Amino acid sequence: MQSANAVFDWDEIDLIVFDMDGTLYDQRKLRAFMLTALLRETVRSRSLDTILTLRAFRHVREQLAENPSGAFIDAQYDLTAARRGQSAARIRPLVAEWMERRPLPLLAACRRPGIERLFRAIPAAGKKIGIFSDYPATEKLAALRLRADLVVASTDPDVARLKPNPAGLLKLLRLAAVEPQRAVLIGDRRERDGEVAARANMPCLILSPNQHPAGDSFSSFSDRVFEPLLQPHSKSTTRSRELFDDP
Repeated sequence: MQSANAVFDWDEIDLIVFDMDGTLYDQRKLRAFMLTALLRETVRSRSLDTILTLRAFRHVREQLAENPSGAFIDAQYDLTAARRGQSAARIRPLVAEWMERRPLPLLAACRRPGIERLFRAIPAAGKKIGIFSDYPATEKLAALRLRADLVVASTDPDVARLKPNPAGLLKLLRLAAVEPQRAVLIGDRRERDGEVAARANMPCLILSPNQHPAGDSFSSFSDRVFEPLLQPHSKSTTRSRELFDDP
């Protein structure tokens, strides 16, 4: 089986778009940190309410992503409130505190190895970096100590659509003035990131420990698929294919 870079030509790419959660940082590691904080809150308050509400919110979001209409910004709070028998006015600040503010100081410790080097290499290669996230991403990007040229979130008022709806990705392409075929989306969920890229008619690379038959998976940001960017003077397209094809 060929690795992804055996057929990927970075010379044809002007914009590299990254998903945020689970891609730029290890989401399981962050959730382990956050679980400790949530358990402390549970002991302090003698209530499971915060944990159960956040779990309900995540479930609601997953369901809303499949909604053909796509509109979700108010619905995510209203439906969670209905499930929990609470008001949306109470759900909003709780979600903002536990899913947006509290994780920020922990993100740097969860950053994916090799991502900082790649973020330095991309502009050096004359390409732009974009971020496309289902959650607000600007503060997270700063907490990760990374910079991007463009940041778009599904929560932007002019997007208001969750992946795999391509509205946010299409907005990014417009802002960058780049055709879909000259951009690539890098994510960690094939059913969301892979699908939204397909709907926008652009290529995609998926962070995964397992090679996919499609040949578009990579295992880390030091993977050989990124070698032409990280070591631009050491490759030619033909030589890269010869060196990096799997036996």
